[in-house]
Amino acid sequence: MSLKMLSLLVAIASISFVAGCSLPGGGGGGADTTPPAVLSTSPVNSATLVALNDVITATFSEDMDAATIVAANFTVTEGVNPVAGAVTYDAPTKTAMFAPTYVLVGSSTVYTVTVTTGVKDTAGNALLADKVWSFTTIAIGVGPDPVLLGFAGNYAILAKTAISTVPASAITGNLGLSPAATSFITGFSLTLVPGAAISPQVTGIVYAADMAAPTPANLIAAVLAMEAAYTDAAGRVAVPGDTNLYAGDIGGHTFLGGLYKWTTPVTVGTTLTLSGAANDIWIFQVDGTLTVSNAVNIELVGGAQAKNVFWQVAGAVTLGTTSHFTGVILGQTAITMGTGASMNGMALAQTAVSLDQNTIVKP
Repeated sequence: MSLKMLSLLVAIASISFVAGCSLPGGGGGGADTTPPAVLSTSPVNSATLVALNDVITATFSEDMDAATIVAANFTVTEGVNPVAGAVTYDAPTKTAMFAPTYVLVGSSTVYTVTVTTGVKDTAGNALLADKVWSFTTIAIGVGPDPVLLGFAGNYAILAKTAISTVPASAITGNLGLSPAATSFITGFSLTLVPGAAISPQVTGIVYAADMAAPTPANLIAAVLAMEAAYTDAAGRVAVPGDTNLYAGDIGGHTFLGGLYKWTTPVTVGTTLTLSGAANDIWIFQVDGTLTVSNAVNIELVGGAQAKNVFWQVAGAVTLGTTSHFTGVILGQTAITMGTGASMNGMALAQTAVSLDQNTIVKP
């Protein structure tokens, strides 16, 4: 045998040996023995000024076994007192979510979150150690307690019957549709991925009720939370002086944090200003329809935040062309955005959401 041939055989044998070896984390075709890790949390450790209605999340380094993402393994406490809540796992984003049953206590209360070694990846590997972090809530500001959105708070748009767009819209945040199927999300040029879809018009994930588990169950929880949030907001009691202000034509006025109610349709015909601090809360109860006129803005001043503004509307919501809306819409019927309208907020509808070249940014 020539020296050249012998060298070739040795090289082949070496390659075969390396290919047969198992690498850490399952490389080379071996079993996955690498434990998962928590890459990020929300709120982050030691965060302050955390909203009282936030969902608490932990995002993992790899796909997790959804059966292990349960309340026993994802806990929140205030001192020694456990916080009641529900837990779900979103497979496309590898994220576990804890939604408190009640609004958290304000006035700078410290909460501790623990994700235990009971959580495992799809290969059965557990966390090496409990993941523990804490955060502090914001002090209560002017106005009522915030509306608890729960799992509905994970979506820029959430609807039950349809979500449509005349392209191209630009959505920052997730889309969710249930109980309707993916075919009722139109105009977004969807590309299906496991348990979800993506769209060039969406900076986020698109979900529908007919996608792979656990997406259907997560959407059911989100829709139930949306309906509960609507009921909560509708059930708040406004003082008589804050009822039917300006006969429902509220454009051109400034509203401080508070609870306001109308038994008639509401129109925003000129600029509406919401003035308050970062922890102030607004709830607008509208028994009729809500209409924002073309090219009209709803503006925030003084540090007010869009996530703290809640519009509970029994009738249809119509946002005029090139208008700018601010806040979370809890609509019992449809939400329609005119051509070029924009929103700093969330569109949560118990029927359909219709877009036309719109921009929505979830706060």
